[in-house]
Amino acid sequence: MILVLMGVCGCGKSTVGASLANKLGWTFFDGDDYHPKENRDKMANGIPLTDQDRIPWLLILHDIILRELSGGKHAIMACSALKKFYRELLVFGSDILHLNPSELQHDLAKEILFVYLHGSMELICKRMAARKGHFMAASLIQSQFDILEPPSEDENSITVDIDSGIQEITAEIDSHTQFNKSSLITILVHI
Repeated sequence: MILVLMGVCGCGKSTVGASLANKLGWTFFDGDDYHPKENRDKMANGIPLTDQDRIPWLLILHDIILRELSGGKHAIMACSALKKFYRELLVFGSDILHLNPSELQHDLAKEILFVYLHGSMELICKRMAARKGHFMAASLIQSQFDILEPPSEDENSITVDIDSGIQEITAEIDSHTQFNKSSLITILVHI
């Protein structure tokens, strides 16, 4: 099972991911650690990333997911995964770029659970104002909300409201992992 924690900057992907990994004994991957320097520099300067900036990064994360699943491991990954296309890249890799949806391996999609950490613009702005030492400029919050496509009903996902404390959020996600372990669903988490 792979859990992918997704949502806009400041929604708590890394914090929730680390807490959940500690509780479950799973490996945690923070997607931000895999951004190339060029992406980090753009975000630090308040320049939103384009799809072309994100695709190579998402393919690296897809490879990590495949490695963990093929090794029979459970993992958590934090990744913004703001658009449905980005989530498809995480699940199907470069195949999504040149195959029809009917040709894709849908069994893999069942092993990845996207956890959408949902919060209001007001709450996210408040959190970002208090955040220190992260490369993401607070000025990019609006651009993240502008491109956000919450998971649709056809995606393997749950939505968790981030108004609660970390223990409540972690417990809610854990309750879904307990239910989904029998069907081998992995949730990736990313800030």
